[in-house]
Amino acid sequence: MIPLTLDDISAATLAVSLLMYLLLDGTDLGVGMLLLFFRDDESRRKLSMSILPIWDANETWLVLLAGGMLALFPLLYSTLFSAIYLPLFIMLLALVGRAVALEYRGHVNRRWHRYLDIAHIISSLIASFIQGTLAGVVIAGQTQAGPFSWLTLYPVLCGLGLIAAYLLCGCCWIHWRIAGAEPELAHQLAWLFLVLSLALMVAINLLESSALLQAWQRLPGKIILLLMALTLVALLLALYRERPVISLALVLTLITLCWALLIVGLWPWLLPGKLTIQQAAAAPATQLFLLSGYGIVLPLTLAYNSWAFWVFRARVR
Repeated sequence: MIPLTLDDISAATLAVSLLMYLLLDGTDLGVGMLLLFFRDDESRRKLSMSILPIWDANETWLVLLAGGMLALFPLLYSTLFSAIYLPLFIMLLALVGRAVALEYRGHVNRRWHRYLDIAHIISSLIASFIQGTLAGVVIAGQTQAGPFSWLTLYPVLCGLGLIAAYLLCGCCWIHWRIAGAEPELAHQLAWLFLVLSLALMVAINLLESSALLQAWQRLPGKIILLLMALTLVALLLALYRERPVISLALVLTLITLCWALLIVGLWPWLLPGKLTIQQAAAAPATQLFLLSGYGIVLPLTLAYNSWAFWVFRARVR
Protein backbone atom coordinates (compact mmCIF):
# COMPACT_ATOMS: atom_id res chain seq x y z
CA MET A 1 0.00 0.00 0.00
CA ILE A 2 1.50 3.34 -1.12
CA PRO A 3 0.77 6.08 1.47
CA LEU A 4 -1.12 9.11 0.21
CA THR A 5 0.73 12.41 0.33
CA LEU A 6 -0.66 15.92 0.61
CA ASP A 7 -0.13 16.29 -3.15
CA ASP A 8 -2.25 13.19 -3.79
CA ILE A 9 -5.04 14.53 -1.60
CA SER A 10 -5.00 17.82 -3.52
CA ALA A 11 -5.19 15.93 -6.81
CA ALA A 12 -8.03 13.78 -5.49
CA THR A 13 -9.95 16.91 -4.49
CA LEU A 14 -9.76 18.25 -8.03
CA ALA A 15 -10.64 14.84 -9.45
CA VAL A 16 -13.80 14.74 -7.32
CA SER A 17 -14.76 18.24 -8.51
CA LEU A 18 -14.31 17.12 -12.11
CA LEU A 19 -16.39 13.99 -11.54
CA MET A 20 -19.24 15.92 -9.93
CA TYR A 21 -19.29 18.32 -12.85
CA LEU A 22 -19.38 15.48 -15.38
CA LEU A 23 -22.25 13.76 -13.59
CA LEU A 24 -24.40 16.80 -12.87
CA ASP A 25 -23.84 19.34 -15.62
CA GLY A 26 -23.21 16.53 -18.11
CA THR A 27 -26.83 15.45 -17.63
CA ASP A 28 -27.99 19.05 -18.13
CA LEU A 29 -26.00 19.33 -21.35
CA GLY A 30 -27.47 16.03 -22.52
CA VAL A 31 -31.00 17.36 -22.01
CA GLY A 32 -30.05 20.52 -23.91
CA MET A 33 -28.82 18.53 -26.91
CA LEU A 34 -31.96 16.35 -26.81
CA LEU A 35 -34.10 19.38 -27.60
CA LEU A 36 -33.18 18.57 -31.20
CA PHE A 37 -35.32 15.41 -31.08
CA PHE A 38 -38.37 17.10 -29.57
CA ARG A 39 -39.79 19.52 -32.12
CA ASP A 40 -42.97 20.87 -30.47
CA ASP A 41 -42.75 23.89 -28.20
CA GLU A 42 -44.49 22.23 -25.25
CA SER A 43 -42.04 19.33 -25.11
CA ARG A 44 -39.10 21.69 -25.30
CA ARG A 45 -40.62 23.77 -22.51
CA LYS A 46 -40.79 20.68 -20.30
CA LEU A 47 -37.19 19.70 -21.05
CA SER A 48 -35.94 23.20 -20.31
CA MET A 49 -37.97 23.49 -17.11
CA SER A 50 -36.60 20.19 -15.81
CA ILE A 51 -33.05 21.58 -15.66
CA LEU A 52 -33.73 25.31 -15.17
CA PRO A 53 -33.67 25.24 -11.32
CA ILE A 54 -30.42 23.25 -11.03
CA TRP A 55 -28.06 24.00 -13.93
CA ASP A 56 -26.33 26.94 -12.21
CA ALA A 57 -25.64 24.94 -9.04
CA ASN A 58 -24.19 22.13 -11.15
CA GLU A 59 -21.73 24.48 -12.82
CA THR A 60 -20.34 25.43 -9.41
CA TRP A 61 -18.18 22.30 -9.63
CA LEU A 62 -16.49 23.65 -12.75
CA VAL A 63 -15.63 26.87 -10.91
CA LEU A 64 -14.20 24.86 -8.00
CA LEU A 65 -12.14 22.78 -10.43
CA ALA A 66 -10.67 25.80 -12.23
CA GLY A 67 -9.94 27.74 -9.05
CA GLY A 68 -8.46 24.72 -7.29
CA MET A 69 -6.21 23.88 -10.24
CA LEU A 70 -4.82 27.42 -10.31
CA ALA A 71 -4.03 27.39 -6.57
CA LEU A 72 -3.08 23.75 -5.96
CA PHE A 73 -1.26 22.95 -9.23
CA PRO A 74 -0.16 26.25 -10.79
CA LEU A 75 2.35 24.59 -13.12
CA LEU A 76 -0.36 22.34 -14.52
CA TYR A 77 -2.69 25.31 -14.91
CA SER A 78 -0.15 27.36 -16.86
CA THR A 79 0.88 24.43 -19.06
CA LEU A 80 -2.69 23.46 -19.90
CA PHE A 81 -3.93 27.01 -20.41
CA SER A 82 -1.14 27.74 -22.87
CA ALA A 83 -2.10 24.64 -24.88
CA ILE A 84 -5.91 24.73 -24.77
CA TYR A 85 -6.80 28.40 -24.43
CA LEU A 86 -8.67 28.47 -27.78
CA PRO A 87 -11.06 25.52 -27.21
CA LEU A 88 -11.41 26.49 -23.55
CA PHE A 89 -12.55 30.00 -24.52
CA ILE A 90 -15.02 28.55 -27.04
CA MET A 91 -16.38 26.18 -24.38
CA LEU A 92 -16.93 29.01 -21.90
CA LEU A 93 -18.75 31.05 -24.56
CA ALA A 94 -20.92 28.01 -25.28
CA LEU A 95 -21.79 27.63 -21.59
CA VAL A 96 -22.74 31.31 -21.45
CA GLY A 97 -24.89 30.83 -24.56
CA ARG A 98 -26.59 27.83 -22.95
CA ALA A 99 -27.34 29.89 -19.85
CA VAL A 100 -28.81 32.79 -21.84
CA ALA A 101 -30.99 30.50 -23.95
CA LEU A 102 -32.24 28.62 -20.88
CA GLU A 103 -32.91 31.57 -18.61
CA TYR A 104 -34.51 33.87 -21.20
CA ARG A 105 -36.86 31.26 -22.67
CA GLY A 106 -39.56 31.88 -20.09
CA HIS A 107 -39.36 35.68 -20.39
CA VAL A 108 -39.66 36.33 -24.12
CA ASN A 109 -42.41 36.18 -26.70
CA ARG A 110 -43.21 32.67 -27.92
CA ARG A 111 -41.95 33.43 -31.44
CA TRP A 112 -38.41 33.68 -29.98
CA HIS A 113 -38.55 30.22 -28.39
CA ARG A 114 -37.39 28.45 -31.54
CA TYR A 115 -34.27 30.61 -31.84
CA LEU A 116 -33.42 30.23 -28.16
CA ASP A 117 -33.89 26.47 -28.40
CA ILE A 118 -31.55 26.30 -31.39
CA ALA A 119 -29.00 28.32 -29.43
CA HIS A 120 -29.45 25.95 -26.48
CA ILE A 121 -28.89 22.89 -28.68
CA ILE A 122 -25.81 24.28 -30.43
CA SER A 123 -24.19 25.66 -27.28
CA SER A 124 -24.76 22.38 -25.37
CA LEU A 125 -23.32 20.40 -28.29
CA ILE A 126 -20.22 22.61 -28.56
CA ALA A 127 -19.57 22.60 -24.79
CA SER A 128 -19.92 18.81 -24.59
CA PHE A 129 -17.72 18.17 -27.60
CA ILE A 130 -14.93 20.47 -26.41
CA GLN A 131 -14.94 18.98 -22.92
CA GLY A 132 -14.34 15.57 -24.46
CA THR A 133 -11.65 16.82 -26.83
CA LEU A 134 -9.80 18.52 -23.96
CA ALA A 135 -9.77 15.23 -22.08
CA GLY A 136 -8.39 13.57 -25.20
CA VAL A 137 -5.63 16.16 -25.51
CA VAL A 138 -4.54 15.54 -21.92
CA ILE A 139 -4.73 11.73 -22.14
CA ALA A 140 -2.78 11.64 -25.41
CA GLY A 141 -0.22 14.16 -24.14
CA GLN A 142 -0.78 16.57 -27.05
CA THR A 143 -0.38 19.71 -24.97
CA GLN A 144 2.52 20.93 -27.12
CA ALA A 145 1.13 19.98 -30.52
CA GLY A 146 -0.29 23.41 -31.42
CA PRO A 147 -3.54 25.34 -30.87
CA PHE A 148 -5.56 22.98 -33.09
CA SER A 149 -4.33 19.67 -31.67
CA TRP A 150 -7.76 19.21 -30.11
CA LEU A 151 -9.16 18.66 -33.63
CA THR A 152 -7.04 15.58 -34.36
CA LEU A 153 -8.57 12.09 -34.49
CA TYR A 154 -8.17 10.92 -30.90
CA PRO A 155 -9.48 14.08 -29.16
CA VAL A 156 -12.36 14.25 -31.65
CA LEU A 157 -13.35 10.65 -30.84
CA CYS A 158 -13.22 11.53 -27.13
CA GLY A 159 -15.46 14.52 -27.82
CA LEU A 160 -17.99 12.38 -29.68
CA GLY A 161 -17.86 9.76 -26.94
CA LEU A 162 -18.65 12.33 -24.26
CA ILE A 163 -21.54 13.68 -26.34
CA ALA A 164 -23.02 10.17 -26.58
CA ALA A 165 -22.58 9.64 -22.82
CA TYR A 166 -24.22 12.99 -21.99
CA LEU A 167 -27.13 12.20 -24.35
CA LEU A 168 -27.62 8.86 -22.60
CA CYS A 169 -27.74 10.64 -19.23
CA GLY A 170 -30.22 13.14 -20.66
CA CYS A 171 -32.50 10.37 -21.93
CA CYS A 172 -32.64 8.72 -18.52
CA TRP A 173 -33.25 12.11 -16.88
CA ILE A 174 -36.18 12.89 -19.19
CA HIS A 175 -37.67 9.44 -18.62
CA TRP A 176 -37.53 10.05 -14.87
CA ARG A 177 -38.33 13.73 -14.47
CA ILE A 178 -40.95 14.51 -17.14
CA ALA A 179 -44.58 13.40 -17.33
CA GLY A 180 -46.34 12.92 -20.66
CA ALA A 181 -45.35 11.48 -24.01
CA GLU A 182 -41.71 12.62 -23.89
CA PRO A 183 -40.36 9.71 -21.77
CA GLU A 184 -41.33 7.18 -24.45
CA LEU A 185 -39.12 8.82 -27.09
CA ALA A 186 -36.36 9.36 -24.54
CA HIS A 187 -36.42 5.66 -23.66
CA GLN A 188 -36.06 4.68 -27.33
CA LEU A 189 -33.20 7.13 -27.81
CA ALA A 190 -31.45 5.77 -24.71
CA TRP A 191 -30.80 2.46 -26.48
CA LEU A 192 -29.29 4.27 -29.47
CA PHE A 193 -26.96 6.40 -27.37
CA LEU A 194 -25.93 3.46 -25.21
CA VAL A 195 -24.78 1.58 -28.33
CA LEU A 196 -22.99 4.69 -29.63
CA SER A 197 -21.27 5.23 -26.28
CA LEU A 198 -20.00 1.66 -26.16
CA ALA A 199 -18.83 1.73 -29.79
CA LEU A 200 -16.95 4.99 -29.31
CA MET A 201 -15.43 3.72 -26.06
CA VAL A 202 -14.03 0.70 -27.90
CA ALA A 203 -12.68 2.92 -30.69
CA ILE A 204 -11.03 5.27 -28.20
CA ASN A 205 -9.36 2.39 -26.36
CA LEU A 206 -8.08 0.81 -29.57
CA LEU A 207 -6.64 4.09 -30.81
CA GLU A 208 -4.88 5.28 -27.65
CA SER A 209 -4.70 2.74 -24.85
CA SER A 210 -1.44 3.43 -23.00
CA ALA A 211 -3.14 4.83 -19.89
CA LEU A 212 -5.79 2.12 -19.89
CA LEU A 213 -3.21 -0.62 -20.40
CA GLN A 214 -1.46 0.57 -17.25
CA ALA A 215 -4.82 0.49 -15.43
CA TRP A 216 -5.52 -3.08 -16.58
CA GLN A 217 -2.15 -4.19 -15.23
CA ARG A 218 -3.00 -2.94 -11.73
CA LEU A 219 -5.31 -4.70 -9.31
CA PRO A 220 -7.63 -1.68 -8.80
CA GLY A 221 -8.03 -1.41 -12.58
CA LYS A 222 -9.03 -5.07 -12.87
CA ILE A 223 -11.59 -4.64 -10.11
CA ILE A 224 -13.00 -1.55 -11.83
CA LEU A 225 -13.31 -3.41 -15.13
CA LEU A 226 -15.26 -6.18 -13.40
CA LEU A 227 -17.56 -3.60 -11.79
CA MET A 228 -18.06 -1.92 -15.17
CA ALA A 229 -19.15 -5.20 -16.74
CA LEU A 230 -21.62 -5.89 -13.91
CA THR A 231 -22.97 -2.34 -14.07
CA LEU A 232 -23.47 -2.59 -17.83
CA VAL A 233 -25.47 -5.82 -17.44
CA ALA A 234 -27.60 -4.18 -14.75
CA LEU A 235 -28.13 -1.12 -16.98
CA LEU A 236 -29.34 -3.26 -19.88
CA LEU A 237 -31.81 -4.96 -17.56
CA ALA A 238 -33.00 -1.63 -16.10
CA LEU A 239 -33.54 -0.15 -19.56
CA TYR A 240 -35.40 -3.26 -20.69
CA ARG A 241 -37.71 -3.07 -17.68
CA GLU A 242 -38.04 0.74 -18.02
CA ARG A 243 -36.74 1.71 -14.58
CA PRO A 244 -35.69 5.33 -15.22
CA VAL A 245 -34.27 6.17 -11.77
CA ILE A 246 -32.22 2.98 -11.64
CA SER A 247 -31.12 3.48 -15.27
CA LEU A 248 -29.87 7.00 -14.59
CA ALA A 249 -28.06 5.87 -11.44
CA LEU A 250 -26.37 3.04 -13.36
CA VAL A 251 -25.34 5.32 -16.23
CA LEU A 252 -23.79 7.74 -13.75
CA THR A 253 -22.10 4.78 -12.06
CA LEU A 254 -20.62 3.70 -15.41
CA ILE A 255 -19.26 7.22 -15.98
CA THR A 256 -17.79 7.19 -12.48
CA LEU A 257 -16.10 3.83 -13.11
CA CYS A 258 -14.67 5.05 -16.44
CA TRP A 259 -13.33 8.10 -14.61
CA ALA A 260 -11.84 5.89 -11.89
CA LEU A 261 -10.22 3.59 -14.46
CA LEU A 262 -8.62 6.58 -16.16
CA ILE A 263 -7.35 7.91 -12.81
CA VAL A 264 -5.78 4.52 -12.03
CA GLY A 265 -4.13 4.43 -15.45
CA LEU A 266 -2.75 7.98 -15.28
CA TRP A 267 -1.56 8.07 -11.66
CA PRO A 268 0.86 9.59 -10.70
CA TRP A 269 0.84 11.68 -13.90
CA LEU A 270 -1.19 14.83 -14.40
CA LEU A 271 0.11 15.15 -17.95
CA PRO A 272 1.28 11.71 -19.14
CA GLY A 273 5.04 11.61 -19.61
CA LYS A 274 5.43 15.32 -18.86
CA LEU A 275 4.21 16.34 -15.42
CA THR A 276 3.58 14.35 -12.26
CA ILE A 277 1.42 15.30 -9.30
CA GLN A 278 4.48 16.03 -7.17
CA GLN A 279 6.17 18.15 -9.85
CA ALA A 280 3.12 20.37 -10.39
CA ALA A 281 1.95 20.77 -6.78
CA ALA A 282 2.06 24.07 -4.95
CA ALA A 283 3.88 24.57 -1.64
CA PRO A 284 2.54 22.47 1.27
CA ALA A 285 1.39 25.57 3.16
CA THR A 286 -0.65 26.70 0.14
CA GLN A 287 -2.20 23.27 -0.23
CA LEU A 288 -3.15 23.08 3.45
CA PHE A 289 -4.79 26.51 3.27
CA LEU A 290 -6.76 25.66 0.12
CA LEU A 291 -7.76 22.20 1.30
CA SER A 292 -9.10 23.72 4.53
CA GLY A 293 -11.33 25.93 2.42
CA TYR A 294 -12.36 22.99 0.25
CA GLY A 295 -13.31 21.08 3.38
CA ILE A 296 -15.97 23.74 4.00
CA VAL A 297 -17.01 24.55 0.43
CA LEU A 298 -17.40 21.00 -0.91
CA PRO A 299 -19.96 19.86 1.72
CA LEU A 300 -21.87 23.14 1.32
CA THR A 301 -21.98 22.71 -2.45
CA LEU A 302 -23.17 19.13 -2.09
CA ALA A 303 -25.82 20.26 0.38
CA TYR A 304 -27.00 22.99 -1.99
CA ASN A 305 -27.20 20.54 -4.91
CA SER A 306 -29.16 18.08 -2.77
CA TRP A 307 -31.52 20.77 -1.52
CA ALA A 308 -32.20 21.99 -5.06
CA PHE A 309 -33.00 18.46 -6.23
CA TRP A 310 -35.30 17.93 -3.24
CA VAL A 311 -37.23 21.20 -3.68
CA PHE A 312 -37.82 20.57 -7.39
CA ARG A 313 -38.33 16.81 -7.09
CA ALA A 314 -41.81 16.76 -8.66
CA ARG A 315 -42.10 15.67 -12.29
CA VAL A 316 -42.47 18.45 -14.86
CA ARG A 317 -45.94 18.54 -16.45
